[in-house]
Amino acid sequence: QVQLVESGGGLVQPGGSLRLSCAASGFTFSSNWMYWVRQAPGKGLEWVSFIHTGTGDTAYYESVKGRFTISRDNTKNTLYLQMNSLKAEDTAVYYCALDSRGATRGQGTQVTVSS
Repeated sequence: QVQLVESGGGLVQPGGSLRLSCAASGFTFSSNWMYWVRQAPGKGLEWVSFIHTGTGDTAYYESVKGRFTISRDNTKNTLYLQMNSLKAEDTAVYYCALDSRGATRGQGTQVTVSS
């Protein structure tokens, strides 16, 4: 069955960086749309970025453009999210998912941006 396991979250100061990883299994990773979605405290899920693992096509939510970079390693079936210039409003649980609504997602990794 589909398994998505996120890692790499933590506590970081504003302006800092984190790199999230998502180990995927149970499906053909190298020809899928893969998403990062997040849920901030008291809010719903929102998509952050997505990539087609075959073509490398990417897209970003407006508020993270220029700060976040999505990538993948098809040899390792792993999805990444490099997050730079982090802001307090980026605080959320981050999930990798197979769809923009996060219906099929992992357990998540907490990212807290605070001084």
